[in-house]
Amino acid sequence: MLKDVTFGQYYPTQSFIHKLDPRTKLLALITYIVMLFVANNYYSLLLCGVLLIAFIAAAKVPFKSVMRSVKGILFLLIFTAILNLFFHGGKTVLVEWGIIKIYLEGVTFTIFLMFRLFFLVMSSTILTLTTTPVNLTDGIETLLKPLTYIKFPVHELALVMSIALRFIPTLIDETNRIISAQKARGADFENGNLFKRVKAVIPILIPLLISAFRRAEELGDAMDARCYSSSKTRTKYKQLKFSVSDLISALIFLALIAGVILLNIYGEAIFPAIYPFIKV
Repeated sequence: MLKDVTFGQYYPTQSFIHKLDPRTKLLALITYIVMLFVANNYYSLLLCGVLLIAFIAAAKVPFKSVMRSVKGILFLLIFTAILNLFFHGGKTVLVEWGIIKIYLEGVTFTIFLMFRLFFLVMSSTILTLTTTPVNLTDGIETLLKPLTYIKFPVHELALVMSIALRFIPTLIDETNRIISAQKARGADFENGNLFKRVKAVIPILIPLLISAFRRAEELGDAMDARCYSSSKTRTKYKQLKFSVSDLISALIFLALIAGVILLNIYGEAIFPAIYPFIKV
């Protein structure tokens, strides 16, 4: 049931992306997301797509694992596409049925938006597949460290995120075991109307919540037994260090920024014949 959830799951392998500093990957992801929303035509979006495919290949993660993240939010993508298709205005009418009108500009924008959301979800999935939860939270904590000067609880936030990411796969496995046990007792989660399906979820949620609270209590007792305190200045066993690979990645993303900006500004001059059809 939850096999399509890939957020928080780490894929262990030796690759160029896995060896990058988590701070580099976080900043690269932020830059990539900004570039996705800055792109205003299909050529700049295509450049973002080519870079994404290159990083998937460099990460050596199964392409199916990345696509499963998109499958998990497929309903949201379809719902968003339908809303934009029917409510986006324009000049060229393709379909007219009563008060419903579908414009060519609406279709173009919907396709563009779908690709943008696809790339957004897939890029976020690559980050979690190639970075362990501990390294990811260490990177976030380091990047947010300047906020400690205004008394922002950076370490506490990083600790909460680390625990949450760590227990996502555990809770998914627990949910699958509960579902299998309920199916063995005759529970039906696939047939019936919406009300019956929602009602069938209750026997899953109750034991899952009990299990989650029990694990949280055990974790709290274990931290208390080891005299854990976030108020003390804590050291790290592994120190984050930038390498040559991080510099190469930074240069690649700087080139991406330049390429997207150039295509946004000079796309009409470079591709005058077909530019009106690909501009959003």
